[in-house]
Amino acid sequence: MSLTHAPAVRARAVLPGFRLTLGTTVLYLSIIVLIPIIALVLTGAGIGGARLWDIITAPRTLASLRITILAAALATVINAVYGLLMAWVLVRYRFPGRRLLDALMDIPFALPTAVAGLSLTALYSANGWFGALLEPLGLQVVYTLGGIVLAMTFTSIPFVVRAVQPVLEELDPALEDAAASLGSRGFTTFRRVIFPAIMPAWLGGVTTSFARSLGEFGAVVFIAGNLPFRTEVASLLAYIRIEEYDYEGAAAIALVLMLLALALLFVSNLIQLRAARYGAVTA
Repeated sequence: MSLTHAPAVRARAVLPGFRLTLGTTVLYLSIIVLIPIIALVLTGAGIGGARLWDIITAPRTLASLRITILAAALATVINAVYGLLMAWVLVRYRFPGRRLLDALMDIPFALPTAVAGLSLTALYSANGWFGALLEPLGLQVVYTLGGIVLAMTFTSIPFVVRAVQPVLEELDPALEDAAASLGSRGFTTFRRVIFPAIMPAWLGGVTTSFARSLGEFGAVVFIAGNLPFRTEVASLLAYIRIEEYDYEGAAAIALVLMLLALALLFVSNLIQLRAARYGAVTA
């Protein structure tokens, strides 16, 4: 009796064909991301090198860029530590209200940044709930660099939490058990086993948090006070230049912020790629 082989069943794609799917995604990416970026680059290039340099090196522009980068860096350091700890708590512990706390991590994504800025200003002003306690101690948050850092931290913290959390959830417990069997305990296990595994995701979240903070506007504009050379961030200065019909000045500032963010994302992706390759080699 001869055996007949059943014809191989070809897996059917759930989504439409490759060309249609790729074309749709590329079209969407072009309209939403690529075309605005290209337009900004062309606008900046049309200003001319000398004029562009004069705008960027103007004292007020340099001051706003310095304040923006400093505040974003401080907020990113806070998020790097706090976001990692929050992701660890949400994944490794079970306690009443954990689901609520997990949901609260997404509030900065859903809440309009202007509303966040108004809320923070009301809370930390001299007569606010927290400001009334800090003011007698000589600690002022509103209209200071600390207020800018606070606003940037609030709007960018979810990037670190949501980047690290799924990686921690999928981490094989056998790795920790193996480390424990070899005599590793506590922080040594975290430093040599857990952190190398989550480092690419952590770096990605930290970098995205920094890039997000560089362009923050809505949450900062209310709590910063917008004092030139003191609490004026670059995104606000670009907005002021638009109101003054100085489109070249606004485009130059926006171009600098975009190049900083792209450079940071490139370096982060490079570090993540090398970390992933190192992990694959040592695994």
